[in-house]
Amino acid sequence: MLNRRNFLTAAIGVAAAGTLAACAKEDDSSTGTSSSGSKTITLGFSQVGSESGWRSANTDSVKSAAKEAGYNLKFSDAQQKQENQISAIRSYIAQKVDVIAFSPVVVTGWDAVLKEAKAAKIPVVLTDRSVETSDESLYVTLVGSDFTDEGRRAGKILEKVLTKAGHKGAVKIAQLEGTTGAAPAIERAKGFKEVMDADHADDWKIVVSQTGDFTRAGGKQVMAAFLQSNPDINVLFAHNDDMAIGAIQSIEAAGKKPGKDILIVSIDGVKDGFVAMSEGKINAIVECNPLLGPQLMEVVKTVRDGGTVERWIKTKEGDFMQDQAKAALPTRKY
Repeated sequence: MLNRRNFLTAAIGVAAAGTLAACAKEDDSSTGTSSSGSKTITLGFSQVGSESGWRSANTDSVKSAAKEAGYNLKFSDAQQKQENQISAIRSYIAQKVDVIAFSPVVVTGWDAVLKEAKAAKIPVVLTDRSVETSDESLYVTLVGSDFTDEGRRAGKILEKVLTKAGHKGAVKIAQLEGTTGAAPAIERAKGFKEVMDADHADDWKIVVSQTGDFTRAGGKQVMAAFLQSNPDINVLFAHNDDMAIGAIQSIEAAGKKPGKDILIVSIDGVKDGFVAMSEGKINAIVECNPLLGPQLMEVVKTVRDGGTVERWIKTKEGDFMQDQAKAALPTRKY
């Protein structure tokens, strides 16, 4: 699904800049001249929204990195609506920004607006999430994580969690999916299923799966429904920490112990996720680093100056289990 020809991942560095969208939140910050002393780079960045702790940390990283680089950042919060992002990108085109960057709400439906940016000779950099397009030349590169690999790692770390818990018998998994149509939801599910199909076709089964939209409220609501329809669930795989944290509330309300009666593996590694893990309520977390701002700013300057960028920079991320949580928690910056 994801063509890696121009896929860039990074441990630190996503994007900056957004602009007017009819229903989106705006933030326009001018910073004078860039650190190189050349003409100030104007970057238009459209963020997905503020649905999770990961997204908030990612936004902070983009804004602080743009400020440090001396870029004129035009930032727009799409509030998880694709139409808001398309409006923001068109506004950036009209304003003749130097570079456009955005984290796509969903993978499809971008060709028309990307063709408009290409016609205006404004390079586009994808951040965090990928798109499906009929023409790969419509964007320069992607700065983000390998979500399919994160799903695989979640499957492999669940093996360790089950062993540590001394679990015997069938593994009945509830899956809390991310936003329908979003790259991390599609690819994390794909990677996890690869491990299941290859190594656990006989003993693991996803008995129920539904989107929680990457939000705590969604995770809480959907998990409550899961427990009603499938009270014998013994594993939860959540596509992000926020949904797992919401699910914990429903598990406890049902009189069960998260991390014991229902083993929990999630993805992200935000502070509240590590707190829950240190309390024994989440068994393991696959890290997805949100601090992409500095890396993105480097890419933006290179692209604006007509340079080339690498196809792939592997993010240095980790997997964490309960016994690591207390040691890891003090070092977390997001």
